[in-house]
Amino acid sequence: MRPILLSGHERALTQVKFSKEGDFIFSVSKDHNACAWYSANGERYGVYKGHQGALWTVDVDPRTVLLATGGADNTIRLWEVKTGKLLKTWEFGTAIKRVEFSEDGRQLLGVTEKRQGQLSTIIVYDINTDPEGPQPNEHSLRIVCDELPKVTVAGFSYLTRYIISGHEDGSVSQWDAKTGELIVNNFVHDADLQVTDLQWSADRTYFITSSKDKTAKLISVDDMEVLKTYATDTPLNSAAITPVKDFVILGGGQAAMDVTTTSARQGKFEARFFHKIFEEEIGRVRGHFGPLNYVAVSPLGTMYCSGGEDGYVRVHHFDPPYFDFKFEVERETRI
Repeated sequence: MRPILLSGHERALTQVKFSKEGDFIFSVSKDHNACAWYSANGERYGVYKGHQGALWTVDVDPRTVLLATGGADNTIRLWEVKTGKLLKTWEFGTAIKRVEFSEDGRQLLGVTEKRQGQLSTIIVYDINTDPEGPQPNEHSLRIVCDELPKVTVAGFSYLTRYIISGHEDGSVSQWDAKTGELIVNNFVHDADLQVTDLQWSADRTYFITSSKDKTAKLISVDDMEVLKTYATDTPLNSAAITPVKDFVILGGGQAAMDVTTTSARQGKFEARFFHKIFEEEIGRVRGHFGPLNYVAVSPLGTMYCSGGEDGYVRVHHFDPPYFDFKFEVERETRI
């Protein structure tokens, strides 16, 4: 797979997202800007300017009409994708670490950071899907995590029934998305090694988490049971589920301050493919000159992209052999 390199950011990438049709990629970085790209050829569609600090998170609604961004300037901003018009700014006391639209695009979730006396919270807004219409000033739900460690990631499950959150202590929580009531909190990763990412299956009935404990976990939404574990030899920053083949893609790498040489091999800056069912690693894709901070797969399953500490987005369109690949399981023969 020959990658397309998207070079438009001046600092490290923090998150990349595909539109639902897979024709657009949205990226944010520490350079204060959000970018939109055509996924087919890597041409830049536009830049969304307005934030005053590093951007940590981005998401696009199912119709590719509204774009949400959040960052270190303590704001969530809502944009019109087509025109780049800023539609709404919500201000908070601390940085925004994650934004995500619900499955139907009618709600927007935000995660605020625990800092400066402020508690970590999950905020939900009921969004006006018409970009010409007014957006709400007040949230419809606010979950204050006063008895749990800091929330690092969160998102909506199928039918917006639950909110699932990952925490800095390696635990994952299930909340009632209507009332904000905590249903269960389970430790799925090693204690005190934070959950770094949470991404959904196509139907949002299960999800994958990544962690600094060098593992990714496939977890069922309803019973919060760990279904599969993918073990690596490097801290993980992101994990994604492929919708067409039974694979998961993991990204991470040793942080620069922890690597004595700048060798990509030393830092293990690779996208790692695992078989989703058998938990076996089946391949790696190199290229980044720093940790992979985020990996995302097209909803159509035809490509994936990764955003790195090196400031590049790398887009890989899957070749035909990828779809023809069959995983053979060795079986012990008994006489």
